[in-house]
Amino acid sequence: MPRLFATWLVLGLPLVGAAQSAQTAKIQVMVVGSDHLSQLYNKQPESDVFSPKKQAELAKVRVQLAKFRPDVILVEAEAKEQPQLDSLYALYRQGSLRLEDLPTGRSERYQIGFKLAHQLGLPSPKGVDYYAATSQSLLSSGTNIEAFTQDLRLLQTTVRPLKALVQKDSLSLYDYLALANQPALVGLMHRMQFNTPALVMNGSFSASGTNTNDLGSVDTEYIGAHYITLFYNRNLKIYSNILRAQQQTQGKRVMALFGVAHVGVLEELLAVNPAYEVVHAANYLKTNKMKLLRPHK
Repeated sequence: MPRLFATWLVLGLPLVGAAQSAQTAKIQVMVVGSDHLSQLYNKQPESDVFSPKKQAELAKVRVQLAKFRPDVILVEAEAKEQPQLDSLYALYRQGSLRLEDLPTGRSERYQIGFKLAHQLGLPSPKGVDYYAATSQSLLSSGTNIEAFTQDLRLLQTTVRPLKALVQKDSLSLYDYLALANQPALVGLMHRMQFNTPALVMNGSFSASGTNTNDLGSVDTEYIGAHYITLFYNRNLKIYSNILRAQQQTQGKRVMALFGVAHVGVLEELLAVNPAYEVVHAANYLKTNKMKLLRPHK
């Protein structure tokens, strides 16, 4: 028995070493949540991301994100847009493209994705989105609908005042994006979209609510669960695109830039993948404005 035990230890040592090596070789991925910056602009100069003040604030965002040292940047654009992204990025790197001249130049895909990739000397950001539109107002009736609407109101009364402050230049764009990536806000968004709706049963979708997902007939008894499915289906496809982009680029430190509503679910999917290690954006985007996350009445 002692001899067998010693043999087992000797044979087992390479396995332990291999396991430790596998752990250190995990692909690090950071999902950075952003408001859609182009939607901040309300025709007032203070709300324009092209203003010198907001450009300086975005520069601070990029400085902090650069500390993660991503070797590939993924953005909320579909794969079919990649040729256009590549062409625009090539022009941008050559100094032949002004983002101000693009109709969507205020977007985070350019203001953060393009600029950070250029700053770090990386190839063109990769589009990994799967577009589908589902509005939060789609779920409008059913047993326990008040549980969903309460979470929705809590989210709205937390986020909308922050956006208004940014539009008035009373809150920096850096702090706004830092707050958006705090676990408390990411968790609230995730709960409202992927958890609480399951309580809602025996209801119907609003006839005026937006939904481009056709996932078959709706079982109205489980109306809230079907609502979750609409959002989850899109994010599963985005997750697949992230995995594919990583395989194609062989990136070891992946940064994915998406709307805040995607952060919680994508982190959840990536966290249970043994090949990946999730790095939270809040580790890099720090802020002393946490008191602003309290909901406003």
